[in-house]
Amino acid sequence: MAKVNENKTKVALVQMKCGAEPEKNFSRALDFIRDAAKQGATIVCLPELFRSQYFCQVEDHKNFELAEQVPGRSTTALAELAKELGVAIIASLFEKRVAGVYHNTAAIIDADGKFLGKYRKMHIPDDPLYHEKFYFTPGDLGFQAWETKRGKIGVCVCWDQWYPEAARLTALRGAEIIFYPTAIGWHPGEKKEFGAAQHNAWETIQRSHAIANGCYVAAANRVGHEATAGGDGIEFWGQSFICGPDGEIIAKGSIDQEEIVIGEIDWARVNEFRTHWPFLRDRRVDAYSGIEQRLLD
Repeated sequence: MAKVNENKTKVALVQMKCGAEPEKNFSRALDFIRDAAKQGATIVCLPELFRSQYFCQVEDHKNFELAEQVPGRSTTALAELAKELGVAIIASLFEKRVAGVYHNTAAIIDADGKFLGKYRKMHIPDDPLYHEKFYFTPGDLGFQAWETKRGKIGVCVCWDQWYPEAARLTALRGAEIIFYPTAIGWHPGEKKEFGAAQHNAWETIQRSHAIANGCYVAAANRVGHEATAGGDGIEFWGQSFICGPDGEIIAKGSIDQEEIVIGEIDWARVNEFRTHWPFLRDRRVDAYSGIEQRLLD
C-alpha cells in the first residue's frame, strides 16, 4: 500500500496506447495503476475512454456495444484494485445509461475502494474524426468536486478543458486539483503546419485554468497513432502534464511514449496562492449577469 503524507500527495497520469482489444487495454491499465502505486502515487488518472481505441473517428452504431453501466463491471474491478493499493482512481468510461442515452463518463473511486460518484462530460465536440455528438448525450450532473482520502479533487473530460466556465465552477465546488482525462492529437496532414500551435493552445488554456483558480491541473492523454476510420487517422500527442496553481509545469510526458507521469501535489500551495493571488475574492459576481446566455445583444 502506498505511503500517505497528509500534506503532500503524489499524483500519477497514465499515458498509454490503446489497442483494438478492450479487455487487453483494461488489463494493461490495471498494470499501469499498480506500477504508479509502486512509485508512491496515491491518486491515479487514466486517459479518456482508455478501454478502447478512439472510436469516435467514425459514426458506427456497432460501437455502442462498447458501452457499459457506470457503476458496473469496470468500476467494480477498479474499486478492488484501489482498495488493495490504497490509491484513488479516476477512470474515463463509455456509459450506457439506457438504450439510446449514452455518456462520456469519468468514475471517481476513493483509496478505500468506495465509488464516490461520476462526472458526465458536459461539452461534446463534433469535428473531423471527433464525432462525439453521434455517441454522447451532454452531461447532466453538473460540475462537481469529491473529498477523497488524499484531497479534494474535481474531474472534467477532454473538450471541457477549453472552457474557463467549467474549470471555474469545478473550483468553486472546492476542487484543489482538476483532472482532465483526455484523448487529443493531430491530424497527420495538418501537423507540420498547425501542430505546434495546436498543442501550445491546449497546454496554455489548461495552465491558465490553474492560475485563474489557484489550483492544480492534471491532464492525462493517450499516445499512439489510431486510424479506426481508415485514412490518416489521429496521432495522439501525449505530453500529459501536471501544473501548479502558478501555472508552472511540475511533470510532463513525452510525445509518443507510454509512461507514468508523476508529480507531487503540495495541498498547502492552493491556500497560499488563493490568498496571495485572491482572484476568487475579487470576482465581481454582481456584474456577471448574462454569462449564462449564448450571446448578448
